[in-house]
Amino acid sequence: MSEQLKPLCGILDNVLQRLAAVECKLGVAPPKGAAVPSGAVATSAVVEDEDEVHPRLAAYDQHMARALTPFTDSCAALGSEMGGIGDSVRDVWNGVRLIVELGTEYKKPPEPVASAIQPHIKPCQDAMSKVRMARLDRKFDWHIKAVMEMLACVSWVVMSPPPTPSSFVKDTIGASDFWANKVRKEHKNKGEEGVKHTKLCDSMKALVLDLSAYLKEYHLSGLAWNPRGKDFSKAKVGEGGNAPKAKSAPAAVETPGAGGAGGLFAELQEKKTGAGDSAATGLKKVARDQQTWRKEFKKSGDAPSQPTATAPKPAAAPKFGAKKPVGAPKCEYQTRGCKWNVENQTKDTCENGVCKVTVTDPKQQVYIYKCQNVTIQITGKLKSVVLDSCTKCGVVFDTAISACEVVNCKSVQVQATNVCPSFSIDKTDGIVVYLTNEAIATSSFVTSKSSEMNVSWPDDKGEIKEAPIPEQFMHKFVNGKMTSQVSDLYH
Repeated sequence: MSEQLKPLCGILDNVLQRLAAVECKLGVAPPKGAAVPSGAVATSAVVEDEDEVHPRLAAYDQHMARALTPFTDSCAALGSEMGGIGDSVRDVWNGVRLIVELGTEYKKPPEPVASAIQPHIKPCQDAMSKVRMARLDRKFDWHIKAVMEMLACVSWVVMSPPPTPSSFVKDTIGASDFWANKVRKEHKNKGEEGVKHTKLCDSMKALVLDLSAYLKEYHLSGLAWNPRGKDFSKAKVGEGGNAPKAKSAPAAVETPGAGGAGGLFAELQEKKTGAGDSAATGLKKVARDQQTWRKEFKKSGDAPSQPTATAPKPAAAPKFGAKKPVGAPKCEYQTRGCKWNVENQTKDTCENGVCKVTVTDPKQQVYIYKCQNVTIQITGKLKSVVLDSCTKCGVVFDTAISACEVVNCKSVQVQATNVCPSFSIDKTDGIVVYLTNEAIATSSFVTSKSSEMNVSWPDDKGEIKEAPIPEQFMHKFVNGKMTSQVSDLYH
């Protein structure tokens, strides 16, 4: 070789070593018969070792340990409800790990990636559904919305540039931070409890940023595949997800007399005599009434009692008309939505059977749900009143600016001591609306699927008048149009 080519050969050797290092990082084995640079021999040997975790997969595991674990810990610090959300998010990340592992072992499928890996991403979808369907305390509403917006970043496994997966994941921070900032603002300057909520928001953002950095290094143009891997059509659903194989010590050979089944049989063999007697020779026969597992068994005074396993009895079906369990009574004001929630109140939970609500702002509304045998007394001018799924309840309020709605109720009474412009009655059996003499001319009623509806008011002389709201109508076609008239029963 001439002296002029030696520098060029050195440059080529350096380039080959760097290419071999890149192939090692991507999990690409060199073709058979290809020359491997001396500096890359040790590296390629590591790639061919089946016991080693692929660099892409190892980096993903490091990402989970570095960013996912702090997030799940911060969820668990807020209680068991948010702890369950953290566990579901970990299941989502574990499902993505299965997809990343498939990419290290198989070639890129010929069909679109999104349709090819659809059966394999079901664990992610199931875990995300658990988060979406979770019914937590209302104080975690913004937390759940922030987590759901954050989980949109998992879609990077089915996308192809543009944009790059790294940029796509980073863009989800904005939507997630919209709700996270509400959490930060609400729990600001609230001591240690506020710090826990803030830590959850910070760890969630750090999780997305760390995932973006991982994708920028290992999946720059989409989910990375192995060009020399197996055909993707041979991939089975649920394949992968195993931890790196640990080199275990050879199993010890069990010797007779060292315990276990071998030792038991050896001991029995020793007790066998030359006359053919065995260890069971001379034992008494156990009759059926002495076998504790039989129904004929008769318990004697000297025989030890044996616990008998009984099959669990199926839960008895609730009897017709039996009372269903009632939730905890509530009478609280929510700043979000300017709404009073009055739930599950009864005559036993209220003093003298009266639940009092004091409205301080006309923008506030009162929502009454599943109350029985109780009177709700509302003081102050308010926006609206909603009565939902209540039985034998009375509601008294002063002035409603918008309307009073009654839905799915039975035997209820509503009284407006001043003015209410509109009453909406839906799926209700038995209602009496009490109005003042001034309000009777301005109030309107909208009804549907309801019965036994009456309106009561005092006349000019102070006598109480009552009139039914029609339930029966007569319909006719007149000049090609449908017309409706109240039945003659109400005239």
